[in-house]
Amino acid sequence: MITIRQSIKSVKDKLTSQDILVFEFESDGGKKFAAIYADGLIDKQLLGELVVKPLRGVSASAKFEEVKLALASPELKTDNKTEQAIKEILNGNAVVFVDGEKDFFITGVKSPPARAVAEPPTQVTVHGPREGFIEDIKINLGLIRKRIKTEKLQVKTVFVGKQSDTAVSIVYIEGTCPKGLPEKIEKEIMQTKIDIIPDSSYISQLINKKPRSLFKRCGTSEKPDVFCAKVCEGRVGIVVDGSPICLTVPYMVVEDFQTAEDYYITSYRSTTLRILRLTAVLLGIFLPALYISAQLFKIQIIPFQLLLKISSSVAGLALSPSVEMFLTLFVLEVLNEASIRMPKYVGLALSVVGALVLGDTAVKAGIISTPAIIIIAFSAICLYTVPNNVETTTTLRWLFLIIAGSLGPFGVVLFTAYIVCYLVSEQSYGVPLVAPFAPLVKNDLYDGMVKANLYSLEKRPKAFKLKNQVRLKKDENKR
Repeated sequence: MITIRQSIKSVKDKLTSQDILVFEFESDGGKKFAAIYADGLIDKQLLGELVVKPLRGVSASAKFEEVKLALASPELKTDNKTEQAIKEILNGNAVVFVDGEKDFFITGVKSPPARAVAEPPTQVTVHGPREGFIEDIKINLGLIRKRIKTEKLQVKTVFVGKQSDTAVSIVYIEGTCPKGLPEKIEKEIMQTKIDIIPDSSYISQLINKKPRSLFKRCGTSEKPDVFCAKVCEGRVGIVVDGSPICLTVPYMVVEDFQTAEDYYITSYRSTTLRILRLTAVLLGIFLPALYISAQLFKIQIIPFQLLLKISSSVAGLALSPSVEMFLTLFVLEVLNEASIRMPKYVGLALSVVGALVLGDTAVKAGIISTPAIIIIAFSAICLYTVPNNVETTTTLRWLFLIIAGSLGPFGVVLFTAYIVCYLVSEQSYGVPLVAPFAPLVKNDLYDGMVKANLYSLEKRPKAFKLKNQVRLKKDENKR
């Protein structure tokens, strides 16, 4: 027979931190109990209502099963291993020991600090749901269950991180996603040997077959409606505890040019916006490089009237076009980084005042020309039309700038061809990154850069090679 003191000692010998609390109490009949929990991770009122209060009426001679029947907690498990007790306490549950019993109860009274469900800052929509994922995995899974009410929705949870033991849930619809893909992702995640997983970006990098690649292999979303729509298309979702950003695989580059609002407005408007985003991103990447190339190597490609304006602006500048553009872009990146890292209101003032004062002063001093400032500013704005790809497109802009200053238009064309060939040859879990354009999948073009009407989207993406292809059964009378 094990005493309550021995049970407490077995846990406290391992969990020596002062925020691991022990609450000892007795029933009216004299039965001794002890609840051990991590301070700040549980709801103490809930512990009192569901555990302590029901156990007050237990008699001194009550057996373990009788004590179990008295507990009112809907989340109740039993175990007898000290290692499991420690794990559950660190996960935010309370462990209840009974005097004279080796077995103990694990009660679900977890209540970790969490912010309220709100609209995500990076995926704002005018039309459509405003809810966004938060850092609590249970709430995130609840937001998914709220939208996908089918018995085929499967959630597999694994724990990753030697120190953090972070919960990672793999979400998919059985019979819809590619066969064997959830198991493959689970295996890759479980093979990860790392101390801590603080965010889903760690998982994205760890399951990436080519971690040094400039292009990502996982889609990201902060909105439950977008995440659920992708899962219903046949993708597998990954939800990480502590992260408001969920992952989806397989991934296609065209996803980042689509937004949630595209599916809540007319197909004509959404098609126009998608083409606008693509055009803006291409301008953001190529415009500074083409400007340098034209000035240094192929000045005749600039219209004559515009060339006169540029010539008058750059007359008397001490810097070459390449150095001028590099300096302007460098200042922009510094201002952008400083405005993000500084306090909100100070950062806003810094970005406005810094851009106006530095830009105006630099032009008047003859260090930077007006066209260079306009091009770099417009390029930065263009890249943020597709915020999920800003890291990649910003890096590409720097690379094209370097090549344009060194090799001119020929280098820009050559590097563009290399990027296109690289993207065409890459895959994300068997799906080409640039599908449905290369290879050409005619069925999927209805939801590529062109957004067709809802009745045209009767099939799930064929690029995923799914058995269950039907997404929408047409009613011929409504066509």
